Amino acid sequence: MNGPYAADRLVALVDAILQRSGSSAEEAANVAANLVDSDATGHASHGVCQIAVYAKSLELGHLQPNRHARVVRDEAPFLVVDGEVGYGQVIAREATDLAIERAKAGGACVLALRNAHHIGRVGSYGEQCIAAGLIGVFFVNVVSRPLAAPHGGGRPRLGTNPICIAVPATPGHPPFLLDFATSAVAANKCRVAAASGKEVADGLLIDERGAPTRDPGVMFRDPTGAILPFGGHKGYGLALACEILAGALAGGLPALPENLRPGRVVNNALAFLIDPARVSGAENGGWQALTDAVLDHIQDTPPVPGGDGVLVPGGPERRSRALAAEHGITLDPDTVRALHDIGGALGLDVPAFLGA
Repeated sequence: MNGPYAADRLVALVDAILQRSGSSAEEAANVAANLVDSDATGHASHGVCQIAVYAKSLELGHLQPNRHARVVRDEAPFLVVDGEVGYGQVIAREATDLAIERAKAGGACVLALRNAHHIGRVGSYGEQCIAAGLIGVFFVNVVSRPLAAPHGGGRPRLGTNPICIAVPATPGHPPFLLDFATSAVAANKCRVAAASGKEVADGLLIDERGAPTRDPGVMFRDPTGAILPFGGHKGYGLALACEILAGALAGGLPALPENLRPGRVVNNALAFLIDPARVSGAENGGWQALTDAVLDHIQDTPPVPGGDGVLVPGGPERRSRALAAEHGITLDPDTVRALHDIGGALGLDVPAFLGA
């Protein structure tokens, strides 16, 4: 049974798996809540399915439980934090909290986060900034098996390198939260499609020879195919910027062949946190009034025939969360199987947790 499952049941199961895998109660609760919330917001690629990845990383020694953000340099406005390959959800949250403190005190903070295991949905750290009344801009690289081809290239060389831009709510609108991978499709969506025997849309993948394909299975063979960047040269340019800013500059660990290890996943990030009150004056009502005017104008755009109108980034996640709270969360069959296999091997009664 693939669900739907109540979010609290999934959190309890993932929490139990993590604690039995060596995490403290605090760490397990943090990571479990983050993974399940990613599913709830519609970003399943960063959700509960990652438990199988984490179990493998623990087995190989590429993930160290119960690590915390370690400050390497603290010279305002610059903050450099090392994650010591701890759970990325813990490291990135702690690093963002530290950066928030400094941005509130000084107006801005430039955060370099290095050497964290998979940090999950970057939007969750954007939401931290929003809750603190700050703007957050995040560039992230992925040091793992390359998945994405550079524009014009026929082999994978880059990660799915995400970018997030977060802006607090205004009197007239909820927060703006832009969070996207620079690849045309998430690797997990390819996995789900391959497991279901389905093809993907045109223009997303190339095979191991560099030829266009709709077969998601090319991502799970050796040699693999590659995911194309979104928007051609534009998405590629942003992915490469992430590799330079987050990998080379912030982390000192770009996704070069000598830095790759089987089963290893490392995220590095360069983030800019800004207090909008320190930037904007009172002209024309200030930044909030002007932002409301921009969003009002955009959302007043007539929809295309048969369309639902213009969305603002952050809206789909809020809607998905509301639906998940009402109807529960559905997981793909591979993820459900992994929960049973991993949880069962740890002595957990997985069906009881899931209410099955």
